[in-house]
Amino acid sequence: MDSTRRRNSQAALMSLEAAATSARGGFGCRFSTSEEFEMALITERRAQGRYDQRRMRWPAIMFIGCALIVAGTVLLFG
Repeated sequence: MDSTRRRNSQAALMSLEAAATSARGGFGCRFSTSEEFEMALITERRAQGRYDQRRMRWPAIMFIGCALIVAGTVLLFG
């Protein structure tokens, strides 16, 4: 009976030590500097397509339209 209890407590202790070692390993950072972290973050976001250069044409069209209206007004009243 005593040897069974000793084995169970020893197994529990070894399991606890293994869990503690595993938990300590989880706190380590895989990046040594903030530059490495930022570079990895940007690379991942580019892979996801977040930094695509989709140009909106509406601002340019609106600017040209307003410029034509202003030019027409100047020519009309000038």
